Amino acid sequence: MDITVIGTGYVGLVTGACIAEMGNTVYCVDTDPKKIENLKKGILPIYEPELDTLVTENHAADRLHFTTELKDSIEHSNVFFIAVGTPPGEDGSADLQYVVEVARQIGSLITRPSVVINKSTVPVGTADLVQATISEQLKQRGLDLSFDVVSNPEFLKEGSAVNDFMHPDRIIVGTDSENARQVMTELYAPFIRNRPRMMFMGVRDAEMTKYAANAMLATKISFMNEIAGLCERLDVDIEHVRLGIGSDQRIGYHFIYAGCGYGGSCFPKDVKALISIAHQNDYEPKLLQAVEDRNAVQKQSLYNKLMTHFEGDLSGKTFAVWGLAFKPGTDDMREAPSVVLINSLINAGAKVKAYDPIAADSARREFPEQWFNEQKLTIVEGQYEAAIDADALVLVTEWKPFRRPDFKALKKLLNHPLIVDGRNQYDPVQIKREGFTYYGIGRMPIHA
Repeated sequence: MDITVIGTGYVGLVTGACIAEMGNTVYCVDTDPKKIENLKKGILPIYEPELDTLVTENHAADRLHFTTELKDSIEHSNVFFIAVGTPPGEDGSADLQYVVEVARQIGSLITRPSVVINKSTVPVGTADLVQATISEQLKQRGLDLSFDVVSNPEFLKEGSAVNDFMHPDRIIVGTDSENARQVMTELYAPFIRNRPRMMFMGVRDAEMTKYAANAMLATKISFMNEIAGLCERLDVDIEHVRLGIGSDQRIGYHFIYAGCGYGGSCFPKDVKALISIAHQNDYEPKLLQAVEDRNAVQKQSLYNKLMTHFEGDLSGKTFAVWGLAFKPGTDDMREAPSVVLINSLINAGAKVKAYDPIAADSARREFPEQWFNEQKLTIVEGQYEAAIDADALVLVTEWKPFRRPDFKALKKLLNHPLIVDGRNQYDPVQIKREGFTYYGIGRMPIHA
C-alpha cells in the first residue's frame, strides 16, 4: 500500500516508520523544512528506542519518504493519516486548527476515492468536522469524489512506542464504511497475524475511547497518590498497600504506583480536554476534575518535603535532581514533575544540579537560558556528579541506573545524607542502614 502520514511528531513518525517496515511505501509530510531535511539524514526530532533504526533503514530502502509538500504524495496515495498536534487551549480544549488545515489541504488535492484516518487524539465529533471540511473543498473544485473519514486513535507508550505499534494489544477503528473497514483490515493485517486484535465501532465511539482510556489511567495514578497522602498521616507504607490491592485481579498492578505526579504529552492534555468537552456539553466532570487537581498538588510534593525538612528556607541550598523526563525511555519533558520541582526550587533561592540519561537537551530548551548563565541550574553529565556538594538528592524519574546506586559514594558526595524519593525506588530499611534521612511518597520519613 502507498500511505501518506501528515505530521512527523511522536505519533506520525512512529506510525510512518512502522508501516514502512512492513513493506509499504510511506510518505511522511511536515511543514517544517529543517525537520524534514534532518529526517532525510537520519536525525530524529524525538528520542524513542528503536525508532532511529527503523527510520534510517526504511528511508535507505526507499520505502519511507519525507517531504514538506502533500501534493508530492497525492498521485501515489489514497490513504492519509492525520497525525498533527492538538495542543490544549487556555480552557484545556483541544486546538483543532492543524487538523482542519490538513483536511482542507486533502480536500483541495485528492483526485480519487480516498480514506482519511484521524490518528491524532481529537474530541468527539472531529471526524464530522474533517468530513465537512473535505466535502467543502471538493464542492469548490466541482468534484464528486467518495471518501471515508476513520477514527483510529493511537495507544503508544513513550519509551516503548515501536513495540506497541508492532505488537498492539488492540486496534480501535471507528467507521461505518465497509470500504474503509477493508482498507484498515488490509493495512493492519501484518501487525495482528497471531490473533485478531481489531475492534470496529462507530467513529464517535472510537474518538471517545481514546480519551476515556487515558483518563482512566490518570485516575488510577491520582487515586494512589491520594491514598499515599493519607498513608503518610497514618504511619502506613503505600508500597505494602499497593502490593496488597494489586493482587486483586479486578485492580491489577498497572498504574497504581504512588509518585510525584504524571506528565507527558497525553495524560495531562487529554484529561483537561475531556473536562473541557464535559463543560461544553453542560456536564460537570467531578471525578475528572479531582484527578486533575490531585495531580497538580502531587507535583508540589517533593518541593514541600524539602521545605519541611529545611524548615521553610531553601535559599543558598543546592539540590541534586536525578531524572528530568516525565518517564524513563523518553526525552519528553512536557508537563514533567521535574519542571515544577526545579522552578519551585530556583524561585525559592536554591540551586539545582540535574542529570538525566537522555533529556539533557530537552532541559536546556525548557528552562530560561539566564538560569544556566547564572549557574542557578546546571545539567551535568553523570549521575554522581550531580550529588557533589548537594544538600539533598531528589529522585524524580525512575531510570534504571538510579535503582541501585552506590549509597556509600553518595553519602560522601552529599553535604547532608538526605534522599527524597519521588518514585519509592528505595527500600527504607536499607536507606536507614546506610545512614540516610529519607522521604518517600506515602511513607513515613526516616531520619538518620
